[in-house]
Amino acid sequence: MQTGRPRASSPAWATLGRMPTPADARRKPTIRDVAAVAGVSRGTVSRVLNGGRWVSPEAQAAVEKAIETTGYQANHHARSLATGRANSVAFLLTEPHHLLFEDPTFSRLLRGALDELARRSMTLVLLVAGTADERARIATYVTGGHVDGVMLISAHESDPLLDGLIAAGVPTVTCGAPLGHLADVASVAIDEVEAARTLTRHLISQGHRRIGMITGPPDTPGGRYRLAGFREELGERFTPALVAPGDYSRESGRAAMRALLAAPERPDAVFAASDLMALGALETLREAGLRTPEDVAVAGFDDAREAATANPPLTTVHQPFEDIAAQMVDLLVGIIDGGEVAARTLPGSLVVRDSA
Repeated sequence: MQTGRPRASSPAWATLGRMPTPADARRKPTIRDVAAVAGVSRGTVSRVLNGGRWVSPEAQAAVEKAIETTGYQANHHARSLATGRANSVAFLLTEPHHLLFEDPTFSRLLRGALDELARRSMTLVLLVAGTADERARIATYVTGGHVDGVMLISAHESDPLLDGLIAAGVPTVTCGAPLGHLADVASVAIDEVEAARTLTRHLISQGHRRIGMITGPPDTPGGRYRLAGFREELGERFTPALVAPGDYSRESGRAAMRALLAAPERPDAVFAASDLMALGALETLREAGLRTPEDVAVAGFDDAREAATANPPLTTVHQPFEDIAAQMVDLLVGIIDGGEVAARTLPGSLVVRDSA
C-alpha cells in the first residue's frame, strides 16, 4: 500500500527544466507543482485533496504546506465532471428558521462542519427546512445530485424527510440517534441516557427530593433519551406531575417552568433538556420572586455559550459539538466512498456551576 511518504523536495519550476518566466508567474499552480514542492507523487496530492485516506502524516503535512506555498486552488468543477460528484454536502436543519440563530448549539455544529470540510477541500451547503413546503423543495434538491450527502442536524421521528432520503439512497448522517432508523442510518451523538442520569444523580446528591423536568419534543432523540435517563435515575421518586413539555426554545422553558410552579408540590430542582429552556426557566423563577439555587435549583443540557454567563451560571451537560460535527463529516465522507453505516458515541461531561 502506498503511504505517500515525501521524496526529496525540489522546486516546482524544476519540473519545467528552466527558470520561471513572467508567463509562468501568471500560470495557475497545478497538482504537478504541488507534488514537486512537497516531494511526493501527484497521486498522493490527489488523495490529500480528497480527504487524506492512505496518506502518511508526514506526506499530509508536506502537501498542505506545498498548497500554501504555491497558492494552489482545486478545480472543483473539473473534479465534479470527472467523478460525477458535487464535492459538497448539505447541513440540513429541520427546524423553524429562527432557531438557527437562537439556538447556539447549531452554530457550533456548523462551525465544526465547516472546519472539517475545509480540511477536505469540500463545500458545505446550508439548508433550513422549517415547513412542509420547504422540506419538499429541499428533498427534491438533495436527491437531484446537487450534494453528495446530508448531515441531518435535527431529526424528528415524525418527519418523513429522513424516509425520503433513505429511499433515494442519499448518504445521510444524523446528529443524535435516528429514531425509527437506528439500524440503517449513520449517527454521531453522546450517550444521552447516561448523561441525563449523571445530571439527575448530581441533583439528588445536592439534597433535592422533588426534582422536575422540562423535556424536549418526544419525537427527537434528546427529548426521548434525556427523559429516559431522568426517569431511570429517579426510579420510584419519579413524579409525572413534575414533568412539563418544551421544544428546546427559551420561551417554552418559561412556559414549562410556570406549569411546574403550579404543580401541587413545587419542585425544589428542575432539569431542563436544553440550556435555552433552562435559561427561560431562570427568567420565570426571577419573575416569581424565587431564588436559584436556594429556592429552586436549575440545570440544563448542552453547555451553550450562554450557560457560563447566565445569572446564576448554569449547571449543565457539556456536548462536544465541534467534535460531533467533525465526526459526522468523517462518517459521511466514508459512506459516500462506499463505507459502512455506523453509530459513533462521544463522551459528554457534567459541568457544575452555581445554578445547581
